[in-house]
Amino acid sequence: MAFGVNNVTILGNITRDPELRFTPNGTAVASFGLAVNRNIQNKNSGEWETQVDFFNVTAWYKLAENCAESLSKGDRVLVSGRLSQDSWESKDGQKRSAVKIIANVIAPSLEFASCRLEKNPRAEEGVSSGSVSGEDASGKGSIEEADFSDEDIPF
Repeated sequence: MAFGVNNVTILGNITRDPELRFTPNGTAVASFGLAVNRNIQNKNSGEWETQVDFFNVTAWYKLAENCAESLSKGDRVLVSGRLSQDSWESKDGQKRSAVKIIANVIAPSLEFASCRLEKNPRAEEGVSSGSVSGEDASGKGSIEEADFSDEDIPF
């Protein structure tokens, strides 16, 4: 059986402040809208026109909390994740569906702005103290010098 690929990455502007909610078991979930502009050439007049696509974005867990704390309407962000389709039946019996983006990564665009990153302590995320970044659970540096020679490098 072959598996499909479901990855999407878009760059756009947030259309409404992220709304942070919590599931009954306390899991954080944030949602917001994203507008993506694209230019197309009018076939009749030859002039360029801007068209806008709108997407709903959902983030979970710590990513959701960070979005709600850091982002607001108008911010330009890069969103990477997967597409998910919700289906339901309306009150009048019509079948409805909507596609949204379940975000894995959300990052500010530095094209027209700057930002200062504030790292969250890794211990709060439940990550083991064996941190890739060289920090221990307290957030203090614990990088040890590795002893290797040029022969150890695989390239």
